[in-house]
Amino acid sequence: MWYILGAAALLLLLYTVITYNRLVKGSNLLKEAWSGIDVQLKRRSDLIPTLVETVKGYSRHEQTVFTQVTEMRTAAMGARGARDKGLAENALTAGLKDLFALAEAYPDLKASQNYLTLQEELVQVEDQVQLARRYYNGAVRLLNNLVESFPSNLVAKLAGLSRAEFFTLELATERQVPEVSWAEK
Repeated sequence: MWYILGAAALLLLLYTVITYNRLVKGSNLLKEAWSGIDVQLKRRSDLIPTLVETVKGYSRHEQTVFTQVTEMRTAAMGARGARDKGLAENALTAGLKDLFALAEAYPDLKASQNYLTLQEELVQVEDQVQLARRYYNGAVRLLNNLVESFPSNLVAKLAGLSRAEFFTLELATERQVPEVSWAEK
């Protein structure tokens, strides 16, 4: 009888250790993934002042847009956590879209090599942000599966681990899909 209880206790301990290690691995993977997003968002933020200055040189009377984009960039750089960072970055994206819309009104600016180079760099950075976001959200999914599934959720509670939030981000370079309507004849 003692052998059976000892074997059961040993199996329970072994399961707990293995599950705890999987949770730690998932948590570390999540931290690594967030670091990747953070690096790409920093690269994006570093491009914005140059982009603003380039557009500003062509359209001096649009000071409101420049001020808003600068303030949104500051807020985005100060945001912490996936949810707050996502909200701040999405606000910044809206400001960047306004900046791009402003640039559309200036043909000389659109033809400027400096502006085109900055726009291309922003597209590349946002592609990297998108890849980092997918990686992060995959890590969130894996960790959340462990944290929410029985019986690993019991080990997660003992370890003090909880669900992580997914990171959503609208990109300034994304184009809206045009609406198409078919007129009946």
